[in-house]
Amino acid sequence: MDPLSRPSMVEVDQDNNHQEEKQAVAELGKTSRTSLPVPQPDKVNLNLWSYLKQCIGKELTKITMPVHWNEPLSLLQRITEYMNYSYLLRASPSLPDQLLRLQQVATFAVSALASNNERMGKPFNPMLGETYQLEQDDFRIVCEQVCHHPPVSAFHAESKEKEFMFHGAIYPKVKFWGKSIEFQPKGVLTVELPLAGEMYTWSNVNCVVHNIIMGTLWMEHTGTMEIVSHSNGLKAVITFKPGGWFSGDSDLHCVEGFIIDKNKNKLAFLYGKWTEFLCATSPASLANLLGCNLNKVDPGAGNLPKHPPLLLGAVPDSTVLWQAAPRPKDSEIYYNFSSFTMKLNEAGNGGELAPTDCRHRPDIRALEDGDLELAAKQKDLLENKQREYRKPFKNKKESDWWTPKWFAPCKNPATNEDDWRFTGGFWDGDFTKSPQIFE
Repeated sequence: MDPLSRPSMVEVDQDNNHQEEKQAVAELGKTSRTSLPVPQPDKVNLNLWSYLKQCIGKELTKITMPVHWNEPLSLLQRITEYMNYSYLLRASPSLPDQLLRLQQVATFAVSALASNNERMGKPFNPMLGETYQLEQDDFRIVCEQVCHHPPVSAFHAESKEKEFMFHGAIYPKVKFWGKSIEFQPKGVLTVELPLAGEMYTWSNVNCVVHNIIMGTLWMEHTGTMEIVSHSNGLKAVITFKPGGWFSGDSDLHCVEGFIIDKNKNKLAFLYGKWTEFLCATSPASLANLLGCNLNKVDPGAGNLPKHPPLLLGAVPDSTVLWQAAPRPKDSEIYYNFSSFTMKLNEAGNGGELAPTDCRHRPDIRALEDGDLELAAKQKDLLENKQREYRKPFKNKKESDWWTPKWFAPCKNPATNEDDWRFTGGFWDGDFTKSPQIFE
């Protein structure tokens, strides 16, 4: 067996991180469903190419798509899935030094994408003013569709004891390139650790779905993710490798990269698969294994010597930072949802849902119940209502006639990029002034 593919001695992190994860999974099983009301309906035999050929190179967020290609979630709920492994953030402030805290936040950033694996359905585009709220024992999150043209989704999450705050805005761009669809989640994401006085930012990498016209659909994340710690200049540079850099399909979903300081010294090596796990080891251990000169290797590890995909523990002296929870039974017939995702259309903990919450959307409910005809009808009704509402403001900027309820535009304090900040008040539960967007 190749030494690079064989797990060696692995130092598994046995602290509260993994104990908290096991407890969270156990509680999830007690209180939440493990399947949807009905399996995913069979796709109607549509002529996909005749529809998509008019969209090549265009921005798909501006084009109405058939409901058959949707999954029964709003994009706001897909954003909420970032919180699947929130225990990683909750444990971050207790770690003893800044390198380990950055390593933990970087692990969270990678883990936040794990639920995307094999998810080929398109989430519903949120209506202007639509919200989603989820309150759990250890965190709560609120999302709002703050703009419609161009679409912008803002969110704010925080832990119960304020160990962390996680917030940002997603400016989605979706393009069709002939054989693939590319989702570009523009926008800056921010984690704050108030107890440590630290702030971290990054932007997500692109997601590409291949074989849209012919063959078996498959997806991957590609690009470089840079998680920056603004209090000390440390940075994690993680490359999401495209499929095909090694023989066969064993190289799918691999991630590799280094944590560096402001002088570009390599402090740690991170590796794994965003679908399965992430490990850390010393740069020296990697250099000894591959026989390379790290001074000539870039921070994103893109020019390492060619090697087989690094399996869990393949590099000596590795620490396991995170492993993905197994999918529930029969997940493949329920849109490949994770256990966390299965519960997103349930009420969750906390008080009354806002009238703008996407769980009130009749089209999403109809699709979850397997009624494609009703889902398509309700989707058309909502989209037509939104168009009618906008007609009197045809030649005006959206900001002239619409003010988001829970978020306000701002500049990110660390990067100075366009951002949105949570203005508070949502969890007081006063929704008397909320718009009735679904009626």
